[in-house]
Amino acid sequence: MFNWIKAIKELPSQLRAKGVLGMNARNYAVISQHNSRRLYPLVDDKVQTKNLALKFGVKTPEMIGVIEHQYQVADIMKIVKGHEEFVVKPAHGSGGKGVMVVKSYHGDNFTLASGRIIGYNELYQHISNILSGLYSLGGQYDSALIEEMVHFSSAFDDYSYHGVPDVRVIVYKGYPIMAMTRLATKESGGRANLHQGAVGVGLDIKTGKTKLAVQHNCPIAFHPDTKADLSKIEVPSWREHLLLAAKAYEMTGLGYFGADIVLDAQKGPMMLELNARPGLAIQIANGEGLKKSIKRVDKSYPSGLSAEERIKYILQ
Repeated sequence: MFNWIKAIKELPSQLRAKGVLGMNARNYAVISQHNSRRLYPLVDDKVQTKNLALKFGVKTPEMIGVIEHQYQVADIMKIVKGHEEFVVKPAHGSGGKGVMVVKSYHGDNFTLASGRIIGYNELYQHISNILSGLYSLGGQYDSALIEEMVHFSSAFDDYSYHGVPDVRVIVYKGYPIMAMTRLATKESGGRANLHQGAVGVGLDIKTGKTKLAVQHNCPIAFHPDTKADLSKIEVPSWREHLLLAAKAYEMTGLGYFGADIVLDAQKGPMMLELNARPGLAIQIANGEGLKKSIKRVDKSYPSGLSAEERIKYILQ
């Protein structure tokens, strides 16, 4: 398995032999074949995604409100009235950019998840920046989504540094085919972004248990900050994670996508967002390529099943 990781930088032929899906193959042989561009707004716009989730009964953090125009920014306190904590994020953002988590507020003082205290003017400016497109895909004018804060399960307390752990599930033709959990580190600034130094832990698709853990494409055994043994991770409510991801197939009509799921202490697994163009680093975290899983689905997995039936099929 470690030799496979070494081959990433050395032998393209070995990568092909291992069934590694490259960027070009992903774009032209998978995404363009199975994801109609007209469906992209359903996942690129988090407001549309949430409305769809509500319609299809997919659990997701509650949407408190949406700010679409500059003159509405002054209404932020009215929007969050009755909510002691909330999250502000760009509707068209990616990679966690522009997300602000407010854990509590008193008057004009807002305490963020990091413990930093900001004033009303900074919150106002942050929302204005979101609207201007500072954090959006392509720098387009954006909307600010206000949603409830997730209270993360204690199951990951020892495995993430001051950040939000999540589970990324790759779904092909409605079947979850690969998964990993992304764990924040001090280096990643509390973000679960592998390119910024977060830890990626490949998960067995049937059990939700650790297969391999990597940081900067190199295998590791322990979290660099908490020193927790990464081999002992077993995601609770694993079947529910897979079912949420599978339901997003009917929800969006996309044949290939990534589903990001978080584990709430009270509400269980909740869909955070979807991605029609998920990154390929999940293959490194799993020590195997996506091509083999895709071919296996094409060759032998039945079509026409419900989400429940598809999960039952892969878990048998």
